[in-house]
Amino acid sequence: MADSPTPVFNNPAFPEMLRRRLAQSPFPVEQEAWPGDFFDEPPRRAAVLIPLVQQDGDWHLLFIRRARNDNDRHSGQVAFPGGHMDGGDPGPESAALREAEEEIGLPRHNVELLGRLGTCRTITNFHVTPVVGRIRQPFSPVPDPREVAHVFTIPLPWLADPANVERRDRLVTGRNGAAIDVLYFRHYQGELLWGVTARLVAALVAGISTGG
Repeated sequence: MADSPTPVFNNPAFPEMLRRRLAQSPFPVEQEAWPGDFFDEPPRRAAVLIPLVQQDGDWHLLFIRRARNDNDRHSGQVAFPGGHMDGGDPGPESAALREAEEEIGLPRHNVELLGRLGTCRTITNFHVTPVVGRIRQPFSPVPDPREVAHVFTIPLPWLADPANVERRDRLVTGRNGAAIDVLYFRHYQGELLWGVTARLVAALVAGISTGG
């Protein structure tokens, strides 16, 4: 993370700067240190959209809190819009835009794609491609209540402040239980950002703060 909140996050030209940095190379995402035998099958492909939106002079990231679902291991967690890639998706960008439209009613024509971050693997054995996009015009989210309980934003200057992030050991259970290092942010207006989603945010902040 940066040593202090980075002024670029309130620059109107931030999306174009980010596009140039991502065109040089995807920002790497730090991976949780899964035990070598934690997974027993190849990962499935998924994509998420990391949406940028400008509010009150600062750039924010838009998040969802997933609806409660006994069949979803990520139930109730903060995440970016996204999901698994299906046979009709020509690539991660298409999948991320489709999922965002289905989950929160974000029209795909209202998203300017800026590039990708590096891929990462989740505890549910998805190989996720994060796609960064700017929401061009304000829109009113229409969350699908089967999938999304809440839609909200967090300002990038707050996310870039190292005082708001910490690491904790977390025991993962399954075929082989182990304690892994997990990234957490402080609560923001009652919402808790942690795990893979937190690492995607950290990768975005670090890539911009260090020049990509």
